[in-house]
Amino acid sequence: MRFDSENSSRLKNQTECPICGNGTEVGLAVWHRQCHECGLEISTLEVAINRPAHQARIDEHARADALRTLRMANFEKIRDIIQLLRPAQRLALLDVGAAHGWFVEMMARDGVSAVGIEPDEAVPMVPLPPNAEVRRGFFPDAVRDGERFDVISFNDVFEHLPHPRQALAACLGLLNERGLVVLNLPDSRGTVYRLTRAAYRLGLRRPFERMWQVGLPSPHLQYFATPNLRVLADRAGFEVRHAGTLASVTSNGLWRRIRFESDRSALSAAPMWLAAMSLVPVLRWLPADISLVVLEKRDGAHVHS
Repeated sequence: MRFDSENSSRLKNQTECPICGNGTEVGLAVWHRQCHECGLEISTLEVAINRPAHQARIDEHARADALRTLRMANFEKIRDIIQLLRPAQRLALLDVGAAHGWFVEMMARDGVSAVGIEPDEAVPMVPLPPNAEVRRGFFPDAVRDGERFDVISFNDVFEHLPHPRQALAACLGLLNERGLVVLNLPDSRGTVYRLTRAAYRLGLRRPFERMWQVGLPSPHLQYFATPNLRVLADRAGFEVRHAGTLASVTSNGLWRRIRFESDRSALSAAPMWLAAMSLVPVLRWLPADISLVVLEKRDGAHVHS
C-alpha cells in the first residue's frame, strides 16, 4: 500500500479514528476533525507532493538553511538514544521521508548501513558516504525485496502519513527481531500548538493553519500525543522503549523558517516571528511541541493479514 496522495483522498470522509476506532467529530475548521476518546486530531487536507503548482510555493534551499541547525541538534539526540538502546551493534537503518539526507548521512558516518526514502523530487540531497543512499519514492514501495532493518525512523514524517496503522504494520514486516521504530513528531499537547488553537477560536486562523501546513505539498494529516501513540503501538505489536521530547524552535533561523513560503511577505511574517521569538526563552519550561517516541518490536510480533 502506498502512503501518498493517491490514498489521501480517503481522508476526505474519514469519520473513524485510526487509533481507537471511535467516531471523530468536526473540529475547529472544515478540514479538521478530532477524536474525543483518544485525543487524536485529523485533517482532510490534500497531499500534493510533486505537483509543480504546490512545489513553487516553497523555497527548498531557504527551508533547508532555516531548519538545518535545529534538525541536526535533534538528530544528534536521536542518534544517542539509538546507540543507548542498541550499543556496539552494526545497524541497518531505514529513514522514511529522508528529506535532504541529513540523518542518513549522520548515521552512516557512525558506521550504520543507512537507506533513506524521499518522495519529494524538489528536495535537494547532500553528498552521502558509500554506506548510505537516498532513494526517490514512497514508503514502503521503495524498499527492495528481502531488505530488513534494525531501525526505521520517521523524522517529522509520521504525522504526514494518511495510514498510521498500515505504516506500523509495514514496519513490523521490515524489522529484524527487536527492531526499533523512531517517531519524531509534533505533539498536540505542546504549548505552541495549544496557543494556535486558542488563537483560531479568537479569529486568528493563520498560526493554526501553519501548524498543519495548510496549502503546502505535504500537510499534516494527524496530530498525535504520546498516550494515543502508546495505544497505536501496542495494537501494532510494539512496546514503547523511550518517550521524551525534542526542541521545536530556536531563534537561529526562525525568520527564514517562517518565510520559506514564496508568497509570504515580510509584513505578514513579522507578527508570527515576534510571537515566536517571545516564546523561545520560556518554551523549555513548558509542555514541548515535539515528541520523540521509540518503539521496539515485540518478540513474536507479526503482521496480521
